[in-house]
Order: sequence, then C-alpha cells, then structure tokens
Amino acid sequence: MDDIDYGILQQLKENARIQVSEISRKVNLSIPAVSERIRKLDESGIIEKYTIKLNREKLGYKLMAFIFVNIEKTEYIEAFRKSIKQYNTVLECHHLAGEYDYILKVVEKDTKALEEFITQRLKRIKGVYKTNTIISLSSIKEEVNF
Repeated sequence: MDDIDYGILQQLKENARIQVSEISRKVNLSIPAVSERIRKLDESGIIEKYTIKLNREKLGYKLMAFIFVNIEKTEYIEAFRKSIKQYNTVLECHHLAGEYDYILKVVEKDTKALEEFITQRLKRIKGVYKTNTIISLSSIKEEVNF
C-alpha cells in the first residue's frame, strides 16, 4: 500500500460508484493502472465490499441507541451472537472488555419500537440478564469506514 492506493481508497469511500476515469484524474495515474490497483485491493481483501449509506431518518428510523448487554453464562454466548445477527435494526455488535459483555448500536423508528426491541426480542434471548440503554441525541461524526 502506498499513497496512491490510499488515495484510491479515499475516493471509493466517498463514492463507491465513482468512475475509474475520475479516480484516475484525481490520483494522477492512468485508467488501466487504477483499475489494476483496485483489482489488487479487492483480491487482497482490503476492500471487503461496495455498499451504500442510507439516510436512516428519511426512512423513518429517527432514534439511535447504544445498548450494553451482559450475558449470564459463557455457554449462552454463541446463541446470543447468532440471534443478534438476525435483527436489521442492530447496526453493530461489539464484544467488550470491562463491565459489560457487548454493546449494540441500534436504530428504531421511535421509543416505542425501541422498547419493543428490548423487551420482546433482546431480553428474550437466552442468557441476556442485564442491559443498559443510552439514547443518542445527535450524531456529530459517523463513518462507515475508518
């Protein structure tokens, strides 16, 4: 990876649909050379997938919350991990060191939908015995990638 590769990645992060010719112009490299570098970045696994960023608020998901979760026993961890992946409104799930076992980043339409998710779904996953929910008032910075 060199500065040109990082420049290509930056362009793709900003717009995954950008034309190779546009990237070529911005990084001062020929179109075939840029295409080859992108192919290598794909094959090496540095680029995992091309995606879009949706405007959640325009889709009606106006509430974001972070939910800390504790699992009662380690024997319940795999079932929890498998269960949590099925919920589209769970954007992220991270295993933690510290007081809590997991943190979830969740979006919902409103507080009623969040309450339903917590009480009817999350707390019904076997082994979930403690949660702590924090509601985000606004997002100052939110990136898809680093």
